[in-house]
Amino acid sequence: MNDANVHMQLIWLRSDLRLLDNTALSAAAARGPTVAVFLLSPQQWREHDDAPCKVDFWLRNLEVLSRALGQLNIPLLIRNAPHWDDAPAVLLELCRQLQVDTVHLNEEYGIHETRRDAAVARTLKAEGIEVRRYLDQLLFKPGSVLTKTGTYFQVFSQFRKVCYERLHHSLPGLVRTPAPQAPLNIASDAIATQVEGFEVPPQSLRDLWPAGEEEARRRLDSFTDVQIDYYQSERDFPAKPGTSQLSAYLAAGVISPRQCLHAALQCNQGEFESGKIGAVTWINELLWREFYKHILVGYPRVSRHRAFRPETEALAWRNAPEELAAWQQGRTGLPIIDAAMRQLLETGWMHNRLRMVVAMFLTKNLLIDWREGERFFMRHLIDGDLAANNGGWQWSSSTGTDSAPYFRIFNPLSQSVKFDADGLFIKHWLPQLSGLDKKAVHDPAHLGGLFGVADYPAPIVDLNTSRARALAAFKNLPPRQTAGSHHE
Repeated sequence: MNDANVHMQLIWLRSDLRLLDNTALSAAAARGPTVAVFLLSPQQWREHDDAPCKVDFWLRNLEVLSRALGQLNIPLLIRNAPHWDDAPAVLLELCRQLQVDTVHLNEEYGIHETRRDAAVARTLKAEGIEVRRYLDQLLFKPGSVLTKTGTYFQVFSQFRKVCYERLHHSLPGLVRTPAPQAPLNIASDAIATQVEGFEVPPQSLRDLWPAGEEEARRRLDSFTDVQIDYYQSERDFPAKPGTSQLSAYLAAGVISPRQCLHAALQCNQGEFESGKIGAVTWINELLWREFYKHILVGYPRVSRHRAFRPETEALAWRNAPEELAAWQQGRTGLPIIDAAMRQLLETGWMHNRLRMVVAMFLTKNLLIDWREGERFFMRHLIDGDLAANNGGWQWSSSTGTDSAPYFRIFNPLSQSVKFDADGLFIKHWLPQLSGLDKKAVHDPAHLGGLFGVADYPAPIVDLNTSRARALAAFKNLPPRQTAGSHHE
């Protein structure tokens, strides 16, 4: 394929579907002629509950990325490795075929990801092929931000403090974009428009999430130009465009956290803790994302469907399939919950404040296991990310790090009045309630069903008695254990 002294580089793309500020890609291209590969792993994705709209988003981004790489003469190859166990053999065969001497990859952090990468490295090293790994989807390497006693942080505010000190000391820089290379005699593969077992989402959903780095950059720029000033005050109001809408792009790696951090600092004169409160709040959100990925590494049990706080494994969750289905389908009779669930089902995304509200309703008012909610979210979210989704669910259900104290249970009605005062969000997603005034829309049950809301269900649960039931269940738990180290 190439003469013996040309050292072929392979970049294995995963959740880093971009050209700009891509650490592994930049490093590969700097060393020699480069080829990119992406593995289709539908069996693994199903095991991980990846949403069809998320898989579709990956494919659409690969299509755009393939064209961008093509302009640099970097071919993008697609290979099938149905399960990650197949990855070592598939990559070894490709390396032999192309006479690759080094494989470059950006680190990923779930327990299965870590095992997959270790297995690939072992197989390739045995054949004399080097594997180089890079820190890319995080600002700090897991294990580098630790408490004074050398353990992973369990409390976000303490973690954030150390991150701030680090960032003041040295800001992670953006990496170089590769220059065009001499053409290789290798054609890029066509990108499938669908993967078996994952239906293509409706066009209306796809239109909400255009693929490609240019779109991600456009969202970042318009957010940091204007919206970030109002972020702190408006991010909790689901009817307002108060959030950056970048989560799907971050989860697929279409934009990097470094690009986001630099943009936020640039609009805030380089400040982390002062200046625009919106920018500071948004940088905090980037650090929450960071925190939960560090938790995955430090406490691998959360990757294994286990509670971060072991004593909460003893909770007597209810088996209530009909109530679970009502929650999933947005027919609980509580408008803010139902509107939020409809938003998720139709757009592949849910407003962050509402993610907490619906999660607390499921785990506290319905006393249904948080894992049911975590799985349902993953199966529908376009920005589904194991670390953030698990972290959020365990926070809401009081089983996680730094979690809400168990007696703090959001009341969906007061949350609704507080964050959707005029009922605009509710009326958008539940048009059958659009005739109600702004007081009645939050709680149509109190109208006694006489006012033309006959097609809207009565609440499936009484908020007061269900709150008392949750408090009783949590009070009966054994005393809090200290969370163990990452050796379990």
